[in-house]
Amino acid sequence: MHAVNQVRGVSIRVRGLVQGVGFRPTVWRIAKRLGLTGNVMNDSEGVLIRVFGYPATLVEFEVALASEAPSLARINTIETAPLTGRPPADFRIVASRSGAVTTGVVPDAATCLACLADIRDLSNRRYRYPFTNCTECGPRLSIVRAIPYDRASTSMAAFAMCPDCLADYRDPSNRRFHAQPNACPVCGPKVWLEEADGRPKPPFEPHHDAIESAAALIGFGAIVAIKGIGGFHLACDARNVEAVARLRERKHRTSKPFALMARELTMIEDYAELSDAERALLAEPVAPIVLLDRKENSLPLAAGVAPAQSTLGFMLPYTPLHHLLFEDVSYPLVMTSGNRSDEPQCIANDDARARLAGIADAFLMHDRGIVNRLDDSVARVMAGKPRVMRRARGYAPSPLPLPQDFDRAPRILGLGAELKSTFCLLGKGRAIVSQHIGDLEDAATHADYRANLKLYREIFRFEPQLIAVDAHPEYHSTQWGLSIARDAGLPVDTVHHHHAHVAAVLAEHGRALATNPVIGLSLDGLGLGARGELWGGEFLLADYRSYRRVAAFTPVPLIGGAKAMREPWRNALAHVHTFLGWERVEKLYSDLEAIRRLKQKRVAGALQMMERGLNAPPSSSAGRLFDAVAALLGVSFDAVSYEGQAAIELEALAAPAMSRTAEGYRGTLVEGDPARLDWTPLWCGILEDLTAGIDTPLIAARFHVGLAETLAGTAASLAQKHGCKTIVLCGGVFQNKLLLEATVEALAAHGIEILTPSLFPAGDGAISLGQAVIAAARRLSSRPS
Repeated sequence: MHAVNQVRGVSIRVRGLVQGVGFRPTVWRIAKRLGLTGNVMNDSEGVLIRVFGYPATLVEFEVALASEAPSLARINTIETAPLTGRPPADFRIVASRSGAVTTGVVPDAATCLACLADIRDLSNRRYRYPFTNCTECGPRLSIVRAIPYDRASTSMAAFAMCPDCLADYRDPSNRRFHAQPNACPVCGPKVWLEEADGRPKPPFEPHHDAIESAAALIGFGAIVAIKGIGGFHLACDARNVEAVARLRERKHRTSKPFALMARELTMIEDYAELSDAERALLAEPVAPIVLLDRKENSLPLAAGVAPAQSTLGFMLPYTPLHHLLFEDVSYPLVMTSGNRSDEPQCIANDDARARLAGIADAFLMHDRGIVNRLDDSVARVMAGKPRVMRRARGYAPSPLPLPQDFDRAPRILGLGAELKSTFCLLGKGRAIVSQHIGDLEDAATHADYRANLKLYREIFRFEPQLIAVDAHPEYHSTQWGLSIARDAGLPVDTVHHHHAHVAAVLAEHGRALATNPVIGLSLDGLGLGARGELWGGEFLLADYRSYRRVAAFTPVPLIGGAKAMREPWRNALAHVHTFLGWERVEKLYSDLEAIRRLKQKRVAGALQMMERGLNAPPSSSAGRLFDAVAALLGVSFDAVSYEGQAAIELEALAAPAMSRTAEGYRGTLVEGDPARLDWTPLWCGILEDLTAGIDTPLIAARFHVGLAETLAGTAASLAQKHGCKTIVLCGGVFQNKLLLEATVEALAAHGIEILTPSLFPAGDGAISLGQAVIAAARRLSSRPS
C-alpha cells in the first residue's frame, strides 16, 4: 500500500523537431525499460507524454528523454506538470490529435546506414528498393501537406501499406514504427525509365532494372533526368567532355558551375582536397553540396564542369536511388537541377516531360509525389566553420529558436528579398525560414514563391498579424507583401536591406532584444538605402530596432544602371574615372591591355552619362568593386552570365597566390557623416603593378588582402569610437572565403568579438529572417512591458 501511494503522474510537453523522427517509440522504449505506465502522442504542439511511476524513476525518465533522443530530433523545451488520475496498466503510443500548430516539420534526411544495409541485402524484402526509409532517414518536408505529421498528411497517402509494412509501422520496437513514408516493393512507389518522348524504355539486358539501365545510358554519354526527393536532377558523366558541353548548351547555362555527386569520400578525394571538417559536413544527414578546393594533379574532369573555378561542388548520394545508381557508376556524375537556367526545378512528371524535353535523353521516373520543391543545399567550410550558402534540402524548415524576450512578439511574415529569396514566419518564440526559392524576377520562380508561401501558411496554420518587407518598392517580394497586407488589412513594416543582414546574424547568435549596438559590416551587390540611394558597402551602428550609417564605400556611378551588374567593364571604367580620372588613366596606362579594351568601348558616352547623372546612379556597392577589379585583370571583362560570376572568378584567380602576399592595396577613410572609404590608393596600386608586369593572380590576392585589412581597420576604429564590443560581418560578398578569412584574421588582432553567419546564408537568403526580427523588435519596443 505504501509503494502504491508513492506513484505519481507527470504530464510532459516536449517541443521542437520531435515528429517524424522516431521520438514516440524512443519514449515508449524508455518507459518500458523503466517500468513506467501511461501514453505518448503527437499533437500540434509537439509530443505530449502522460507518465506514471515512482518519483526517482520519473526523474530518470526525463533525463533519458534528452540524452537518448533520436539523431534527427531537436528538443527546444521540456515542460512538466503534475498529472492526476489512476495509473493505467501499461505504456502505449496513442493516435495523434490536432489543434493550433506550433511544432516543427523535420527536414528531409539522407539514407541512414541501416536502410542502406537493407537495400544491399539480397535476403531483405527491401533489396534494391529505391524508396527504403525509416524514422532516421528519408523524405519529410518534401512530401508533407499538413501537420500533425501523419501518413494521411503526406503524398504517401496514395500508397496503402501491405501487411508486412503495416506490421513494421505498428511495432514500437521496429525502427519503422510510424515512419510515414514506410513502403516496400509490394506496396510502395515504383521507379521506371522513359524515352525522351515519354515511352517506357526497356532494359538493356534481361537482368537490368530501370536504375541499372539509367546508369548504362549515362555511361554511353547520355543526359538522364532523375526524379529525386525534392525535384528532378539532370545527370551525366562528369568526365565526358561532349556530354557536359551538350548539357550546358541544352540547359542554356553558359558558365555557372555544375554540382557533382560522388559515390563516397574516397572518390571525392581523387578530385578535391578534404579536411576533417569537410568530410564531416559531406557525411551529415543534410548531405549538402560542399564547395571544395580542387586537388592539384587530380584525375581529369570535363573542363565544362566548373570553368574558371578553383573549387568543385561535391555531394554524396542521399537517397537509396542514388546509392543504387552508383553501384553501376564508378566515376563522378554531374547532378545539376532539372530545369533550364533560372527556372524552378521540375518536381512533377508531366512538367518534367514538357520542360526538360530537348535537354534529357531519358527520364528515370517514380510515382511518389513531391509536394515541396527543394533544391540541394550548398555549404562551405570557411574560417574554421561550416557555412550555409544556400539553405534548402536538409536544413529547411528547421526553426530558429529566438531569445526569450521575442516570445511576446506578434506573428510576423517577412517576405525577403528579390534575389535568392526566402520568406520567414515568426511567432511563438521561433523563426521558420523557408527553403531557398530563387530569383523573383523570373515569373515561374515568383509563382513558386507564392505557392510555397501558401503551403507554409497552411502547414503551420500561420495567420500573420504584421507584414515585413524590404524598403525597395520594386522588389516583387515587397509588392507581394503589400498585396497580402492590403487584402487582409494588416500593418506593414518596411525594413532596410542592410539592416536586415545585420539583424539576421544577431538572431542566429541568439542576441537578446536589448542587445547593445554593434558595428555591422554589410557588403553585397545592391540594396536600397535610407534616402533612396543604392547601397552595398556599409558600416552600420545597429541593433535590432534601428541603425545609423557611420561609414560607407565612396559611391561610384553605375553606368547604364542595371547593365552595370551584367557588364563588369562598366564598373572598371566608373571606378578608375571616379578615383583617378579617365584622362590621367589614359595618359599613364594606355599600354595596359585592360585600358586598351576599355578604349574600345563607348567611353565618351559613358563619361557624359556619369557627368550628367543620366542613367548612372551612384552606388556604394562592394559587389561592383569586385566586378571592377576583375574586369581590369581580364576576368569576365565584357559580361557575366550569372550573379557574382566576376567576383567568384576573381577569388579563384587569387586563391593560389594568397600565400605569396603579406600586404595588399588599401583604401583610406575620409572623415564625414558618414565617413567614406576612398579607393584611390587601391587603384593606383593595381595599375602600377599591372604596368610592372606583376602576375594577375598575385594582384588579385593583394586586392583581397588589402580590402580585408581596410575593412577590419575601419570596423575596429568605428567600434572604438562608438563604444561597441562586437562587429558583425554579413552580406553576400562575405561568401568569398578569401575575404572572410582574411577579415576575421585581421579583426582578431584588435581583440574584438566577431559574429559571422553560419546556419543561414550571409547573402539575401537570410534577409527575410532579418526583416522579421527587426519588425518584432520594433513592435515589442512600442509595447508597455
